[in-house]
Amino acid sequence: MKKKLLPIILLSALAACNGGEKKETKNTMKYVQTRKCDTVDTYFGTKVPDPYRWLEDDKSAETGEWVKAQNKVTFDYLATIPFRDKIKERLAKIWNFAKCSAPSKKKNYYFFSKNSGVQNQSVLYVQEGLTGTPRILLDPNTLAADGTASLGSTSVSKDARYMAYTINRAGSDWEEIFVLEVATGKQLTDNLKWIKFSDIAWKDDGFYYSAYDAPNKDAHTLSNKNEFHKVYYHKVGTEQGKDELVYQDKEHAQRNFSAGTTEDEKLLLLYGSESTSGTSLAVKDLTKPDSKFVTLVDNFENNYGVVGNDGNNLYVITDKGAPKYQLLKIDITKKPAYENWEKIIPESMDLLESVSECNGKLVAKYLKDVTTRLYVFDKTGKKENEIQLPGICKVDAFDSDKDDSLAFFSYNTFTAPAIICKYNIVTNKMNIWFKPEVDFKSDDYETKQVFYESKDGQKIPMFITSKKGLVMDGNNPCFLFGYGGFNSYYSPEFRIDRALFLENGGVYAIPGLRGGGDYGEDWHKAGTKCQKQNVFDDFIAAADYLVKEKYTSHEKLAIHGRSNGGLLIGAVMTQRPDLAKVAIPTVGVMDMLRYHKFTIGWAWASDYGKSDNQEEFNCIIKYSPLHNIKEAEYPATLVTTGDHDDRVVPAHSFKFISTLQEKQKGSNPVLVRIDTNAGHGAGKPTTKQIDEYADIWSFVFYNLGMKY
Repeated sequence: MKKKLLPIILLSALAACNGGEKKETKNTMKYVQTRKCDTVDTYFGTKVPDPYRWLEDDKSAETGEWVKAQNKVTFDYLATIPFRDKIKERLAKIWNFAKCSAPSKKKNYYFFSKNSGVQNQSVLYVQEGLTGTPRILLDPNTLAADGTASLGSTSVSKDARYMAYTINRAGSDWEEIFVLEVATGKQLTDNLKWIKFSDIAWKDDGFYYSAYDAPNKDAHTLSNKNEFHKVYYHKVGTEQGKDELVYQDKEHAQRNFSAGTTEDEKLLLLYGSESTSGTSLAVKDLTKPDSKFVTLVDNFENNYGVVGNDGNNLYVITDKGAPKYQLLKIDITKKPAYENWEKIIPESMDLLESVSECNGKLVAKYLKDVTTRLYVFDKTGKKENEIQLPGICKVDAFDSDKDDSLAFFSYNTFTAPAIICKYNIVTNKMNIWFKPEVDFKSDDYETKQVFYESKDGQKIPMFITSKKGLVMDGNNPCFLFGYGGFNSYYSPEFRIDRALFLENGGVYAIPGLRGGGDYGEDWHKAGTKCQKQNVFDDFIAAADYLVKEKYTSHEKLAIHGRSNGGLLIGAVMTQRPDLAKVAIPTVGVMDMLRYHKFTIGWAWASDYGKSDNQEEFNCIIKYSPLHNIKEAEYPATLVTTGDHDDRVVPAHSFKFISTLQEKQKGSNPVLVRIDTNAGHGAGKPTTKQIDEYADIWSFVFYNLGMKY
């Protein structure tokens, strides 16, 4: 963000603490007595109380006891739901089917992950050639008895001799990098720590990676700010302390850097970022020992991603001059100014999501009304053909080799799990490589897409999935899920847990809210900073549309969102407490005045703005969920978070639920479920996922009056 911030005007006053009052609702539910303190912050003359500030201390014994007490209230309530065990049993049964990822190729090896059904973590396999016998290369299930150690990213060296990989523990964003030999599976001695937000980019017998300095021994490693990201080069077989520092920025603490190499390992790519949107880009010629980085982009106003190279020509996908993205070719030996870049695939009416190289061709993945289209181009940008896909679906990463005619990809729908396809770019033919068999009657359900008007008249797309022949009488239970941020979007995907809701007569709806990436960068920016209210208006309009068209009623509606989507639900339920009967804000950003003070939160300012800017504070304070809870009758609410969440620290949820329990005037329960030894969601073991979703769906079914 290039805009200069106004001087910070923020004064904190801490005074004596006092006890909070025990809350009891009309249904006699007794909530935890949460202590209150006289903490008040002053922003530009506005005094803002923060009585539950002490819950931000994730290491304190008092916070630990509070977590136990809140969980007891919640789990005691959930235990009274008569069909909770049946829901868990059915979820486990649906979940228990073989799953497989699309293979990726390096030399003659194919790598893919498989899960036999309900294994806590998927297992990484490798096979030689398409007809080779698969063998286990890495089984994360052996790393922790409770399944909380998960495999993150993997990267195979150019000669396929080594594979470097990351391991996350207990759901934390902190990672460790390890190395093994592909041919033998032998684990080597390499163990790199304090890795976060890092790529692994091979060069010869080593790789580039990004890390932070090791924190102080008694630091709050799950909540402290992450600053001064650095790029290193590690040679296999050496200690981390001997790694070469490749790049650092001593002037800007809150910038992240990641390194990549081109497939021929001749060029080193350095990406910089100040937030979740916008990158800088520099390149270094690795064939010349004393070469320096050549800066191609020195600001963070647009997004850039290198697709590949032909010698000194880089193929770069960017939204520079093209909000729906375009593919450009840059000759790095010439002046790097934008006007010298050559357009290969210009911007079109649809969003260009990604470009892959395959057998000397370019495969472009587009998003048209939030569904995937695939096209093949030659290297000059001439369109050759379309890869035919089945109806409303989403294609995950198209995995191909620059010099191979075969590629693999998976496609998803709302009603069936992902199918893996093998595609031949020479013949333009594809066939199914893997099709899962699940205990769910996919053919009994259908998805349609509608467009509705938001508050300001903007047309918003929405997917609606239900049983065929749905009776539109306004009595159907409905589950409305949203996100609306960070240029992300939700297109067709099969969710195992939501299959249970569908087969019990539920309607499952996902709108494409502004703030997301559904239609490119303009759509994204229309839901950021002081336009963030558009996101909430879009979601509220989706709910009202579903009621108006008699899919459901407000008393039969449940709303849900995760992370930024948790912020969405928190904002919507405080603005419209009557909108839904049930609200599930999961790992949400609830304290919008202080989010940037923890871990990587500062990087979200490009979407949210910051409270130390007066104009942005005036916008944020109007919707920040924590600061807009008033005495009202709120929906039945189950806030969920993890005690090891170091992306959106659990204090957001802790302070939100404490305030909600204090202010709730109706009989609906307002509870928090705090998963222990769990983080933001990535890598969560299957057993924990089944437990969590069984509780969520039990809460939803019970409070919507559904029968099971």
